[in-house]
Amino acid sequence: MTLNHVRRGSGSPLLLVHGLGAGWRSWSPILDGLAESREVIAVDLPGFGETPPLTGEVSIATLTDSVADFIREQGLGGVSTVGQSMGGRIVLELARRGVGGDTVALDPGGFWSDREVAVFGATLRPSIAAVRALRPVLPALLSNPAGRTVLLAQLSARPWALLRETVLPDVRGLADSPATGAAMDALTKGPKQQGAPAGSVPGRVTIGWGRRDLVTVPRQAARAIELFPDAVLHWFDRCGHFPQWDAPHEATRLILDSTA
Repeated sequence: MTLNHVRRGSGSPLLLVHGLGAGWRSWSPILDGLAESREVIAVDLPGFGETPPLTGEVSIATLTDSVADFIREQGLGGVSTVGQSMGGRIVLELARRGVGGDTVALDPGGFWSDREVAVFGATLRPSIAAVRALRPVLPALLSNPAGRTVLLAQLSARPWALLRETVLPDVRGLADSPATGAAMDALTKGPKQQGAPAGSVPGRVTIGWGRRDLVTVPRQAARAIELFPDAVLHWFDRCGHFPQWDAPHEATRLILDSTA
């Protein structure tokens, strides 16, 4: 399967892998900033954006396979990779496999305890059901601070301060993407993320975490660093699960400074 993707800018290539939501458009708040100094390639994972769903099993392993295949098909060996949420888990899995170059994972999934993943599923699934039910009125609801606060309190530290244009693509993506349910099952019912022994990853690893993340809660960062001992941990203050929403300038700087 060839992943739908966009390319912006010029320079050393940088591959962006999204989480649940809008596909490559999830990166819109920081895409142009990154493309000022890099060639940015942002993909739609299978079943998101304009890439068709997988025909077989949907798991973190098979989603990672699709990105690894894309890297090989596009001649991007050694490319620096950046992912957020589920995408953060995928780029760490690529690094664990020895695929790619420098890696930046923002609020990655897969490092939760059994109780935490149960809470994640029990809270996010109703939120997804709600945005599906509210699909016709999402633009109106997200146009005012009160509506953004109600709908996005789990995802953002300051939802009232965000622009509708920033959040609407991801919220619509949660409602519309054919792979949302299968990807949620992969995250909540599949295995947790495996680690990589010191010295085994192909480049630098940076893990960024929002101190106010209510999806992948901050205490999970310690587990991530334990499993990826080569990684450097960066904390985003006053930031929830989407650094590209809550701290776009800081996220852009971290990505550019942490990748070659």
